[in-house]
Amino acid sequence: MPFNLPIALTWLRVAAIPLVVVVFYLPNDWLSSFDKNLVATIIFVLAAVTDWLDGFLARRMKQESAFGQFLDPVADKLIVAAALLVLLNMDRVQVWVALIIIGREITISALREWMALLGAGKSVAVHMVGKLKTSAQLIAIPFLLLNDTLFGWLNCAQVGTWLIWIASFLTLWSMFYYMKKAFPQLVDNAK
Repeated sequence: MPFNLPIALTWLRVAAIPLVVVVFYLPNDWLSSFDKNLVATIIFVLAAVTDWLDGFLARRMKQESAFGQFLDPVADKLIVAAALLVLLNMDRVQVWVALIIIGREITISALREWMALLGAGKSVAVHMVGKLKTSAQLIAIPFLLLNDTLFGWLNCAQVGTWLIWIASFLTLWSMFYYMKKAFPQLVDNAK
């Protein structure tokens, strides 16, 4: 397993997952509700920035690796799933949203694994629609975590809800895109 700066940043994103969760379960005399929201949002945003930064550095420093290509999307999926479960527990996101996003991640991960076994993994390689889906999720979730009013007029809960609905649509779109790409292989190998 290689270890370099891009992979270290990805591991930091994985390490941020329990921090985002634990913050909400700290005693109220340690952190107020607002402070919990703010700290979790900051941790999540910093982790989301590492999603862009680790890929940028890996390409710039010529340190791309198979392990990094594996770990990066796993870290993304884990932090999004953890944040969604926390938000679901706090009634800040609807069950159907969490099911769509988490269900898609499981489905596409299984599809990619199966396609790789068939030697057709490139047909379901990461595409721009998948990157757009991830970006939408990583923008929507901080608004839902913050769950407050900014600048006296920006209702983060409402904006976050609209954005996570858009992210859910993009999530379904990306799932159908990958399923369509894999469909010929699925039909040929189902016999």
